[in-house]
Amino acid sequence: MTSPASPDRDPSAPRLTTERVMGIETEFGILHADLEERAQAGTGSSILLSHLVVGAYALLDENEGERGRRVRWDYGDETPLRDARGFELERAAAHPSQLTDEVHDAHVPSIELDLPLQGPEIPPDGDDQEILAWATQRSIGNSVLTSGARWYVDHAHPEYSAPEVLRAREAVIADRAGEEIARRAMNILARTDGVPAVALYKNNTDGKGASYGTHENYLLDRAVPFEDVVAALLPFLVTRQILVGAGRVGIGLRGEQPGFQISSRADFMEAEVGLETTLNRPIVNTRDEPHADAERFRRLHVIIGDANQLEESTFLKLGITSLLLAALEAQHRSGTRILPDLTLADTVQAVRDISHDPSLTTTVPLADGRELTALQIQRAHLEAIRAAADLDDAETAQVLTAWGEILDLLERDPMLAAGRVEWVTLLQLLERYRARHSLGWEDPRLAMMALQFSDLRPSTGLFGRLRAAGAVPTLVSEQEVQQAITTPPASTRAHLRGALVAAHRADVPSAGWDVITLRGSEGSMRLRLADPRLGSQQWCSHHGIDPAAPIDETLAALQRAVSTD
Repeated sequence: MTSPASPDRDPSAPRLTTERVMGIETEFGILHADLEERAQAGTGSSILLSHLVVGAYALLDENEGERGRRVRWDYGDETPLRDARGFELERAAAHPSQLTDEVHDAHVPSIELDLPLQGPEIPPDGDDQEILAWATQRSIGNSVLTSGARWYVDHAHPEYSAPEVLRAREAVIADRAGEEIARRAMNILARTDGVPAVALYKNNTDGKGASYGTHENYLLDRAVPFEDVVAALLPFLVTRQILVGAGRVGIGLRGEQPGFQISSRADFMEAEVGLETTLNRPIVNTRDEPHADAERFRRLHVIIGDANQLEESTFLKLGITSLLLAALEAQHRSGTRILPDLTLADTVQAVRDISHDPSLTTTVPLADGRELTALQIQRAHLEAIRAAADLDDAETAQVLTAWGEILDLLERDPMLAAGRVEWVTLLQLLERYRARHSLGWEDPRLAMMALQFSDLRPSTGLFGRLRAAGAVPTLVSEQEVQQAITTPPASTRAHLRGALVAAHRADVPSAGWDVITLRGSEGSMRLRLADPRLGSQQWCSHHGIDPAAPIDETLAALQRAVSTD
């Protein structure tokens, strides 16, 4: 393996690190847990199930605070139709799935209980079934959690939008906490009479032509021209799948062609660049919604990634992408090129061709006439970034080391990366099962096994069993994950958001990524934190803010802090 250090480094050269504001959104696959009930389910059942899942945790989990009360999401500053290419899509021309700045609460089948309608935030004093029935009747599918996360219904899926963090390892902890929240919601429904039990899956396709997302978000210096962002991202994201793909049985939107592929999202990518996320899906999404000071920042919304359960895959996915963006910012500031020029001739075809070849021998054409493998393109990115990285930064060095080690394993034999690359880990299980039972890839048992791999129920999930048995490596402790379920990260404004929700749920009418509304005895305050580092634990301590203090004291301290910053 190439040495991670460069002893003759120019001291004036940029020193890139993984540190940046980042986060992950995960839409979970959802089914009735009971096979007979699943077969009898009518249209729209996934919408009902998703509302039940969100309501179960937000309203009934004992660790989330007062029973039956949630903090609503604040849509006030969202701009989902603003395009990074310099225009805004007319609302009349937008697909309904793009209107994420409004509540979608129509056509939610309710649990049939004879309950009188009550005020929107006054649940009945009854058992779990009554509260869930009340919640579905009002389409309550959106809440802000004590972890600082958003837990909501995204059309027909429950989604966990993790709190924003500054490091890839923090993101792993927050992402794992989302898995545990999903499990808690399933457990609440399983023990509640009169409501369906559900099964949640951390995957990206139902195998019937539908795909749902695991989106990454990174804050980026707005001074970097967007065309430079696109040029750098396309070859990187197209080939990144060999490191962090989750694997999929079947090729094509509906898996109609037998076989195994590297990425579960690749076949659903239809364009290089675009604003959409659920149709005509682009490799680079152009939504210009920074949830921060728009003059300083843009938020890069990455929709091509797979849902990962392997912690190293999540860590690497966030870490290497953050480093690529750091290189992009550095070369813009300095005027000196850092990243390699590897423009692809046909990007959409390349992402599929690479995914369809687990041997990793496929080459893709570049615009300059060369033909390179995904391994060669990723190696070129690694070497360029490592030459400019701050190797004294522990997480940066760890990411670069893992990047190099995994490329080395994949180059020697992809199967050597089992346990460190998720698609290889799944493929190894499937190949052993195929050999034992002499199965072809068209056998439906293999697709079912792949579904079980992503099943979040401890009793049936194959990946969960591997983790519990110590058969796959972990990067974070169970104690850290359990703490993150109800405790926000300290490094960003998520700290203040989550702490206020935990301490003053009744006095926080709503919150969003960059806004929090607080209600005191003498009036209300809508606090905007345009820099995600404001509101961190350190910032609160510096300004003498104790989010758990009486609400009027907290309001006064926040007003003083805002006036001085």
